[in-house]
Amino acid sequence: MITKLDIFKTHLATWLSAKGDRKKRGELAREISRIAQIHPKSVNRSFRRVQMRDRGKPEGRGRQAVYTKDVDAALWEVWEAASCPCGENLFPLISEYIRGFRLANRWKHSSEATDKLLAMSLGTVKTRVKALRLKYGINRGKSTTKPSALKRIIPIFKGPWDKLDPGNGQLDTVAHCGDSLAGDFVYTVNYTDAALYWGKRRAQWNKGQTATKNNMAAIKKKLPFRWIMGHPDSGSEFINWIAKDWCDENGIALTRSEPGRKNDNMYVEERNGHIVRKYLGWTRLDADPEIVDLINDYYDVLDLYLNHFQAVRRTLSKERIGAKYHRTFEPRAMTPYERLMNHPQVPDEVKQAVRLEHESLNPLLLKEKLDKLGKRIFDFQRTHTKN
Repeated sequence: MITKLDIFKTHLATWLSAKGDRKKRGELAREISRIAQIHPKSVNRSFRRVQMRDRGKPEGRGRQAVYTKDVDAALWEVWEAASCPCGENLFPLISEYIRGFRLANRWKHSSEATDKLLAMSLGTVKTRVKALRLKYGINRGKSTTKPSALKRIIPIFKGPWDKLDPGNGQLDTVAHCGDSLAGDFVYTVNYTDAALYWGKRRAQWNKGQTATKNNMAAIKKKLPFRWIMGHPDSGSEFINWIAKDWCDENGIALTRSEPGRKNDNMYVEERNGHIVRKYLGWTRLDADPEIVDLINDYYDVLDLYLNHFQAVRRTLSKERIGAKYHRTFEPRAMTPYERLMNHPQVPDEVKQAVRLEHESLNPLLLKEKLDKLGKRIFDFQRTHTKN
């Protein structure tokens, strides 16, 4: 519009001098309409607007902007501190992160911008966040699952999952192997609760059965609720007598998914990508077994950050219509902490303990600690890698 306005300002004197000369004005109108890409009938009105315009008065056309650049800057800071989630998952946590910034005395935005950010609708948040998330791509990994003969004893469980109580969770391992499964490297044991999306992760060196059993014991110790069922795929790190005997001793039902059916383990499979790959990436971690302790320190902070301050929007239904799927989602994304506090089957004493833990946490400080611990991991990998 500024360029078009300059065109009309430049030719205004010629246009006024041709008053009464229809032929000259017609030629000028056709030429300007070609340059400015407007209809010839609009040329006369445009010249009149330029002629009658009060130069001391700013342009008043268009809808007045409500969410200005200062509001976008505040939203960007919250979005970055929340580890760049989608708009649906960020929306219910905006006030929580603003509180964290204020507790740390790091919220530098005006009260007007803050009030506008808190009043922003879900649709507006989604629109503004969508552009910020375009930089994330989709990666693919390698499968390390091999069936075991014990699968005839451990039953297959195919759901339904949506009616189970807290404590019925899915297990899987993530290989930090880079482009090759050869040699020794780090694995992550990932636990995700089906009812609450409460997650726990532990790293180990290779995929040994004893190491996996020890990490399952560590996960059980850190869960705030009773572990009822463990549901892995058919990988040998879980389908073995060491894991089976440990589950029997601790009163945990061990089930498994059907080989080749990834959707039987859907909750933990999506967490593998949304969490483990998002935060540790696809880099091969094989420098030294000591890196496992660094990763577990990282996971101790990450689990608090995700369970208390990262919202998840559950799919309620999925229906195939022609060649596409129509999905219905929860009206509001919730954190695992909110799901735990709202679930009727979680004992009150557990809710009280988790509430006290939640009140002692600050999402901004957790995110900063994650960044520092993550840098330690990759600095260790880089300096200890043999050339």
